[in-house]
Amino acid sequence: MGVAPNPSLRRFAPPWSARWPALADLWRALGAAASAERERWALWLPVALGAGIGLYFALPFEPAATVGLGFGVAGVLVAIVAAGSKAPLRSALALVAAAAIGFAAAKARTESVAAPVLSHRMGPVHVWGTVEAAGMHGKGTRAVLALDTIGHRPARAVVQRVRVSFRVGGDILDPGRRVQALVVLMPPPGPAAPGDYDFGRAAYYMGLGAVGYAYGRPVAAPPVATPNLLGRIALFVERLRFRMSARIHAVLPGSTGAIASALITGDRGGIAQDDEQALRDAGLAHVLAIAGLHMALVGLGLFWAVRAFLALFPAIALTQPIKKWAAVAALLGSAFYLVISGAAAPAIRAFTMLAMMLLAMLADRQALSMRSVALAAALILSFEPESLVEPGFQMSFAAVAALIAVAEWAQAHRRETAEAMPLRAVWRYVRGIAATSFIGSLATLPYAIYHFDRATHYAVLGNLLAMPIMGLITMPAAAASVMLMPFGLDAAPLHAMGLGIDAMLAVGRWVSSLPGAVTAVPATPLAALVLISLGGVWMAIWRRNWRWFGAVPAAAGIAVALLARPPDILVSREGDTVAVRGDDGALRLMRKPKDKYSAEEWLKRDGDVRAPEAAVGGKGIRCDAYGCVARLRGGVLVAESARIEGLAEDCAMATIVIAATPAHDLCHGPTLVIDRLDVWRDGAYALWLDGPVRVETVQQQRGDRPWSAPSRSRVNTGG
Repeated sequence: MGVAPNPSLRRFAPPWSARWPALADLWRALGAAASAERERWALWLPVALGAGIGLYFALPFEPAATVGLGFGVAGVLVAIVAAGSKAPLRSALALVAAAAIGFAAAKARTESVAAPVLSHRMGPVHVWGTVEAAGMHGKGTRAVLALDTIGHRPARAVVQRVRVSFRVGGDILDPGRRVQALVVLMPPPGPAAPGDYDFGRAAYYMGLGAVGYAYGRPVAAPPVATPNLLGRIALFVERLRFRMSARIHAVLPGSTGAIASALITGDRGGIAQDDEQALRDAGLAHVLAIAGLHMALVGLGLFWAVRAFLALFPAIALTQPIKKWAAVAALLGSAFYLVISGAAAPAIRAFTMLAMMLLAMLADRQALSMRSVALAAALILSFEPESLVEPGFQMSFAAVAALIAVAEWAQAHRRETAEAMPLRAVWRYVRGIAATSFIGSLATLPYAIYHFDRATHYAVLGNLLAMPIMGLITMPAAAASVMLMPFGLDAAPLHAMGLGIDAMLAVGRWVSSLPGAVTAVPATPLAALVLISLGGVWMAIWRRNWRWFGAVPAAAGIAVALLARPPDILVSREGDTVAVRGDDGALRLMRKPKDKYSAEEWLKRDGDVRAPEAAVGGKGIRCDAYGCVARLRGGVLVAESARIEGLAEDCAMATIVIAATPAHDLCHGPTLVIDRLDVWRDGAYALWLDGPVRVETVQQQRGDRPWSAPSRSRVNTGG
């Protein structure tokens, strides 16, 4: 049912209309366009909700709880006022209310997950705790432990939940089992450079106060407490996921079994890095993240199977609503899949949209696709506001919103033609895969560049070859294996699933090996991503020609990305690895990196495909036993002082000194001194030499937030 345009928008004339008639005409045209699309106004509510959440995460300090409460109360009051107002004031107030509520929801979520975060390295120390979740990781097992004892003291005052990697003994890490282990614990690491991904923030919202590794095997310990009802339910689900993953790995060893586990239980820990990279470079990374494709294949596949089975019985098919029965079966099956897959944000979004479609079938109504996307976004952002800054949420919603927007446009411009083709169904299937692959890849490209610094070019080809395998072999076999697993009859469908996975991997390796399959792209600023996102949302939500105004902020975002200047000097978060930009514009590591992860991240963010070992040294860099010096453009001399014996000489001649020891009291000549205490306090450094030296640190960008408090001590307490 359509909504009549609101003439008040067209009648309203601003005070300046008499002085600038051209602007007044533009204002009236925009008002008429907005009025004509009044039924789309509600789609901006989750955007406003996200804007409030984004404001919260952009703050350089943590607001007080009273501030969050004030925003929440103000949002509710504004919403009440909006309910009694007339359009367009009602819509404007609703957006303000949604933004305020989004800010309050983010603050409330932060307070609700607050837990101790380890401030320093600890261990080796004996810990006792209960396994909450476990999965394969590399050559071992990685488990989340809820600790009750650290050393000889209660854990609640130090850290409560930790993630520990075990090289051996993973067979006893069943969820719910209490274990004792000798571990080394460390604070969740911060970004490797200003603007890089912040695992510390993600760990905070996962409730992880520390990460670490174990010495030797874990040992089973007697339980100390019985969980409550919700805890028992969560424990049952985790045990089910763990046992299903173990069964899959027992039948399908190696990376094939890890991918099968990722498709069924969401556990991606054992996938070989080369296989994951090949799928990503072939545009098939979405295969590994349970989202719309997987949920549609499971839900709609079950719907079709149940309906087809019931149609075999005329007495039922002719007298009962078998379509609705099939919808109920599909809804229950999809809900089960959501639970055992870990309920990540893309899976929740996909399930919400599928559930709305199935519920519309039950109510004999037609589902509104873009509204289902908006509802899914609002639900996820309301309960997990931190999802807004995660790549999974951003890429998932960008892809599905773009696909629906293009589908709506195509439906509005569709011409009825009689296609007399012998294989019309096959052609439509191939065309659909190609179109969705192209649109999805284009929509997620800015986010892939921002988060992963890579752009794939053959995603359409990869999906054309891999999606038939996924839809006809892999996922049907996965569904059959889950249904037969309780009876021990899952080996055959799992082997069939493995054949499909191996075929997809072969496609991924071949496509990713083609010349020009992937381009390494330098990191883009957050401002560029925000502008491109704003333009994309504008073009996706509106239907009329004024939607193309969204190209303006999108083009501005592209310009910001192209004009961004990378740093000239990078210092690792431990101060023991330094990179400088040579005359050729490429990064050079001054010596063999001790922090290899940071070196890899720097090169990746610089659009450089070299391994760290290939980027060591170069023209203008000289090293000896006491450190290294490098002469950069403009005559700037940078000294990396590794030992205190060489500090005096470095301070006498260098413009910038980066010291592995405390140096401020001993070094007064250089323009800038960065010593071990500085990186201990501020994290990784980035420096620009365009004019006066410009400095950015990780701590400056993170701000004074619960997940970014600087460490108070680095001493080894030993427990």
